[in-house]
Amino acid sequence: MGIDVEKARADTAGCEQVVHFNNAGASLPPRPVMDAVVRYLRMEERLGGYEVEAAEWGRLEHAYEALARLVGAGPDEIAVVENATRAWDMAFYSLRWKEGDRVLTTAAEYASNVIPFLQIARRHGVRVDVVPADASGAPSVEALESMIDDRVKLIALTHVPTQGGLVSPAAEIGRVARRAGITYLLDACQSVGQLRVDVREIGCDLLSATGRKFLRGPRGTGFLYCSRRILDSLEPPFLDLHAAPWTSAGSYTVRDDARRFESWEGYRAGKIGLAVAADYACDLGLDAIEERITGLGEGLRERLRAVPGVSVHDQGTRRCGIVTFTVAGHDSADVVALLRERGINVSVSRPGSARWDFEARGLPPMVRASVHYYNTEDELDRLCAALPA
Repeated sequence: MGIDVEKARADTAGCEQVVHFNNAGASLPPRPVMDAVVRYLRMEERLGGYEVEAAEWGRLEHAYEALARLVGAGPDEIAVVENATRAWDMAFYSLRWKEGDRVLTTAAEYASNVIPFLQIARRHGVRVDVVPADASGAPSVEALESMIDDRVKLIALTHVPTQGGLVSPAAEIGRVARRAGITYLLDACQSVGQLRVDVREIGCDLLSATGRKFLRGPRGTGFLYCSRRILDSLEPPFLDLHAAPWTSAGSYTVRDDARRFESWEGYRAGKIGLAVAADYACDLGLDAIEERITGLGEGLRERLRAVPGVSVHDQGTRRCGIVTFTVAGHDSADVVALLRERGINVSVSRPGSARWDFEARGLPPMVRASVHYYNTEDELDRLCAALPA
């Protein structure tokens, strides 16, 4: 069963105001998410933060069930944190690095992942190796497998890069990682909410994701999946009384579930909203969402290729709803500003966000248009008609 687009748009107040193609930045949240967040904040206003937390404990706990259902995990394998970057960092810095360890990663990695790679390379003498791409621009599974030796400690992959439309072969790489017994960290920041993501099928040990992008949750929310099979081998880089209760005057005990990656304080209203967003996506149907977004993405690429002076820069044989392009003779920031004046939201994808990929392909800053299931064919036409000559 497909998406009821009219109902999705009726649930999305922003559809009455703008044409929103900046879903890879932050989607327009549906009314049930906003209602849940505002309701919780109003209760805090009237009753007090600690008191509302106690009263709403069941709904707060439901977040773990909802997020587990979303990605095919167990509730005890989910940690709710403030954003995807913090989730990724908590996983990455929990590994015990030593000189000579290797990380295998890809050219399309996001800056916030690459910078920690470079930091541990400086700090611990770790070697970071970039897996070559295949003819389509996706990471080559065969090349990755040939690069594995007993020094490889981590395979770290971005499922959907911030630029270029590519969907990396996460499950194929997961099979390689499992055969080799190597820890596999997947950045699913841009894939959760627009693709069906199942951690069992993919075979990752760790997965980080955000609320604000395609999942349509509140800003300031994210989560980490940590497989039970490696949980006990990971101690987070910092702990508090929630992650590791103080059990005696001179000792503490780290939690035996993924909440060891959390801290005690957090955005409670956002956590409620994140759970509602996860339930909303699951109830719509993850396969239906993926089909709708992927179809709109391809439709936008076809339209853009027909516009004189427009170059589409997307890669991969499997692509998603992120579409990147340039307009000849126009700076991408100026194109974004022009479209915004006309009620169309897009963003700029800059070299500093994915320098390895931009420099290898000689790319300038690009316009990034990222569609969602609540967008329409008419809105695709409107975007293309509004582009400068």
